[in-house]
Amino acid sequence: MKIKIAVPSKGRISDPSIDILEKAGLKLEEPTNRKLFSKTSHENIEIMFVRAADIGSYVEDGVVDMGISGLDLIKESDVKVEILLDLNFGKTSLVIASSEYAQINSIEDIDSKMTIATEFPNLTNEYLKSYDLDLKIHKLSGSTEIAPHIGVADLISDLTSTGETLKKNHLKVIDKILDSSIVLIANKDSHLKKKETIDSVKISINGVIKAKDKKLLMMNLKKKDLSKIKDILPSMTGPTISKVLAKDEILAIQVIVSENQVFELVGKLKNAGARDILVVPVERII
Repeated sequence: MKIKIAVPSKGRISDPSIDILEKAGLKLEEPTNRKLFSKTSHENIEIMFVRAADIGSYVEDGVVDMGISGLDLIKESDVKVEILLDLNFGKTSLVIASSEYAQINSIEDIDSKMTIATEFPNLTNEYLKSYDLDLKIHKLSGSTEIAPHIGVADLISDLTSTGETLKKNHLKVIDKILDSSIVLIANKDSHLKKKETIDSVKISINGVIKAKDKKLLMMNLKKKDLSKIKDILPSMTGPTISKVLAKDEILAIQVIVSENQVFELVGKLKNAGARDILVVPVERII
């Protein structure tokens, strides 16, 4: 059954979203976002490029079957969709911040006479209500960090990943509203009617996530040296060992390891008798 997947047409999560789909085996015919639609290498799967903020609504309404968007945008719009998978990129936090010169250092210092500026009025209001605060909210569409310095608001709620932008604008974090990252979502009805195809997309993308920063080590080893490397090799489920057709008793060893382990492991394995060592990229782990 045919499905449409909504992907951000521009912005910081557009290219990573396209990249993870292509690594999952869905090669786009039009990956440059210049058109509204792009066919993929799978005849029943099509990509639709739209604003990230609209993706949740399009998925909820069934305009598309699946989408890739930020959890913050999905929560802000309060759409009823299935969150299938955390894609493990675009991590950020929605925080409350004030001028570093203001005498506002915690939630206890905030009162309802103050004003707050944000691109996320719904999430911000929900947070404030949980503390019985009823602040006036100024909805902005950008440059939120300047609001306290030009007298628009006493506070802001804004997204931050490292906190550097807030510091550069002489702002300090008061509290955190929400941790967010990029997620894969699906329309509830579509997931029932097109479950096989949607689950195949989910499984393939999850395989890409699992394979991130993983390498396949392949090597040959004399059977008598096997005991030397058993304690050296980390693995997800243990190394795969098979016999090599050779005059001597030679074993072929395969093991998946984290990329940051490769440098140290290769030296140890070589010293333990391993030879013909190959380090191979891993595209997906299903």
